[in-house]
Amino acid sequence: MKPFFVQLEINPNLYLNDPQKTKLGRKIIEQSVLLIDEIGLEQFNFKKLAEAISSSEASVYRYFENKHHLFVYLLNWYWEWMIARIDLNTLNIIDPNHRLRVALGIIVDTANKNMAIEFVDEEILHKIVVREGAKAYHHKLVDEDNEDGFFLAYKRLCKKIANIITEVKEDFPYPKALASTLIETANNNLYFARHLPRLTDLEEKENGQTLNERVKEMLEFFCFGLIQKEVQSKRELKPMF
Repeated sequence: MKPFFVQLEINPNLYLNDPQKTKLGRKIIEQSVLLIDEIGLEQFNFKKLAEAISSSEASVYRYFENKHHLFVYLLNWYWEWMIARIDLNTLNIIDPNHRLRVALGIIVDTANKNMAIEFVDEEILHKIVVREGAKAYHHKLVDEDNEDGFFLAYKRLCKKIANIITEVKEDFPYPKALASTLIETANNNLYFARHLPRLTDLEEKENGQTLNERVKEMLEFFCFGLIQKEVQSKRELKPMF
């Protein structure tokens, strides 16, 4: 498939100039993803990024105030991309159970792309989200970032999944908590299976299934199990007379 340009709406508080609108800006995004994957977030800085794009640090600073803003920008791009993928892949699906299964698959797997993006490698970005994504909001100044709307895309993603959960079970009491838990569970278990295997029951390959397939299977087990358990609990608590 020939690559084409897709522009997602990213919170303007994260950038000084929209990197999606210029060739240099898109190159900054593209090389940031590759460089963070290669050396890790801690070792990543604008000097190394400038060398990777054959430009100056000043040119990077014209787009982003600091490394943290650039990193959260990448996460926002990923979250917005996941929302777009869920919308696209569930557009003509009426059955909410099927829609939920599709959404769970998208949480786990970015390999089956529906569109091509010329300046972002979604699979590598997914690896970064799994490995380092929590660093965006597990820090001292998270409340200030939240006030600036840095996590609105993540909240929209969770809300979208929560809405599908309530379509499956209208009175399920914890749809938002379950939605965010499913996303974090997917990322944690992908990470654990690859780096800390004693913290998960999943393996890289098992019974001919890929790790992504196993994680999706686990999410469905947790999600539909909780929904069905909640229904069963209400039945058991119902007075007999």
